[in-house]
Amino acid sequence: MATFQLPLNIVQREAYISRVKPFIGKSVAKVFTGQRRVGKSYMLFQIIQLILDKDPGANIIYINKEDIAFDKIKTAADLNDYILRKASQQKKNYIFIDEIQEITGFEKAVRSLILNENNDVYITGSNAKLLSGELATFLAGRTIEINVYSLSYAEFLSFHKLTDTDRNLLKYFKYGGLPYLINLSLRDDIVFEYLKNIYTTIVFRDVIARYNLRNINFLERLVKFLADNTGSIFSAKSISDFLKSQKINLAHNQVQAYTDYLTNAFLIHKVSRYDIKGKRIFETGEKYYFENSGLRNAIVGYKPGDKAKLLENIVYNQLLFKGYEVKTGQLETEEIDFVATKNNETTYVQVSLTLDNQKTIDREFENLLKIKDNYPKMVVTMEEQGINTYKGIPVIPVREFLLESL
Repeated sequence: MATFQLPLNIVQREAYISRVKPFIGKSVAKVFTGQRRVGKSYMLFQIIQLILDKDPGANIIYINKEDIAFDKIKTAADLNDYILRKASQQKKNYIFIDEIQEITGFEKAVRSLILNENNDVYITGSNAKLLSGELATFLAGRTIEINVYSLSYAEFLSFHKLTDTDRNLLKYFKYGGLPYLINLSLRDDIVFEYLKNIYTTIVFRDVIARYNLRNINFLERLVKFLADNTGSIFSAKSISDFLKSQKINLAHNQVQAYTDYLTNAFLIHKVSRYDIKGKRIFETGEKYYFENSGLRNAIVGYKPGDKAKLLENIVYNQLLFKGYEVKTGQLETEEIDFVATKNNETTYVQVSLTLDNQKTIDREFENLLKIKDNYPKMVVTMEEQGINTYKGIPVIPVREFLLESL
């Protein structure tokens, strides 16, 4: 039986539950990865509830490494011993381990656990490299990884019981989609105080402490630089050169390492450039987007002049939420904002705050028209009224884009 109390009034996130349902009861480790506070723990609670609804007597073994009650579980051996004490020999054991990266050598214990078909294992973690790299190596195909993101716009409206309006869209742009915000008043002073504390936790626990970093000032300046320049193309060298102009000296290989650390902690996403004609990834020059727009705004402030950057970031996050692998496209000298691929099908997406003059229209659409394949193309904009198509390419208002299935 479960030895802990499930939270009341859990809001279902069906997009994720539907993906994990086919694997409930199967001898593969279900791995939920994502930034801290995006709701990974509540995903476990939803699965536990599903299991208990079918079998109220199910043997649930739950470990939360952020709870001091489990502080003694520090190594793979500790984890294995604890689970063996709680396990049943007569029925299936449903094992849930939250923030497993806090356990040294955890992958050895997980490998051992899934060898027993009587065990059904679910784990969460806040470090991309640790979970998808080392764990995948140890388990050799016996994992299902599900990336959990901040709330989509549709989820944001559902969680906060809001309707789809321009005003509420701007709330989403400003505050982002961390689930806990449903417990707070959506006011700048309250929300940004909470978000600043989450940012500090991510930076210090998942970056500085994990990688034993000493140059904290540079790390914070780097994050602010990326926040100020969301969606711009940079190489590690160009970032290093800019920061040197600001009297901050760090070699470009160290800049690369620091951006990788931030990516591993899911604070930012690094998006590679893709040569559409040559069908290859460029070795240098990437775009950076924030996992959560609210955290980005907590770092550098929310300014109306940043709407174009935020729009592009929100569109990118929606593509991830919908399961696309996303790159930024290069077609000779032209840039395509997003080359999104899923199930071997590609969609090209341009993002434009407005389409209020011919120069902007030409720039956004002509780039797409130069692509000679037959994959879908679209332009996403903040404008609600205006042109619907241009030379066969649809114009999608962002609210429609965020609420309609791709």
